Amino acid sequence: MKLYDKNDFAKLRKVGALAADTLDYITDYVVAGVSTYDLDKLIYEFTKKNGGICAPFNYMGFPKHCCISINDVICHGIPNKHEFLNDGDIVNIDVTTILDGYYGDTSRMFNIGNVSDEAKELVDITYNAMMNSISICKPGVKLSEIGKVIQTMCEDAGFSVVRDFCGHGTGTIFHDAPQVLHYYAPENDKIILKEGMVFTIEPMINTGDWQMYVEDNDWTARTIDGGLSAQFEHTIGITKNGVEIFTKSQRGLYKPPYKK
Repeated sequence: MKLYDKNDFAKLRKVGALAADTLDYITDYVVAGVSTYDLDKLIYEFTKKNGGICAPFNYMGFPKHCCISINDVICHGIPNKHEFLNDGDIVNIDVTTILDGYYGDTSRMFNIGNVSDEAKELVDITYNAMMNSISICKPGVKLSEIGKVIQTMCEDAGFSVVRDFCGHGTGTIFHDAPQVLHYYAPENDKIILKEGMVFTIEPMINTGDWQMYVEDNDWTARTIDGGLSAQFEHTIGITKNGVEIFTKSQRGLYKPPYKK
């Protein structure tokens, strides 16, 4: 796995800020009645206007510029003209921006109108689990501790942690080592966080069973039992004494009830 220096971190701050700005920008458009196709188009146009590239487009054949995943879709929802947001939906929008050869990977949940109490709790727990796991990151910490924090918090609340997808190293490569599991895995006890490591933490949490299936399009993953799924994602870097979040909202638009 590659270690990044202060010059790299400066580039990662810049691309991370653009990725976060993209989600801030799209926020006002994420409303009942909008098509996921139109949201994807807006994200592409905003990214291009600001000098970036949408990394998902044509990545391993993915046909759109971002992933938009609604309700029981765990991840990799493909925007299309015939899919519209409805009152009561929860939706994840996942963007990855390339700027000057560096990647900023982030996703955020949006609640559409009158969302159920269960859905609200799921979204809040998922965000808090991500942020709590980020808060423990610093040199010398075992990689496995990230998954332990997320799994404990989410399972204590009655939710389940998806096993089939994970966070990943990034920086100048879209997907790199290490694999950042969102549940405790003893094999990750051997990987120790070091200054200069850059990776994503992106827990996917379900109301029901953690298992999933993939649609015939070979991308879209759904919960096996039709339960709701939520996800948040940040790109972070390990510093000398702690951690830096590169993809934090610059405008503070997303402020859920975060509790340690």
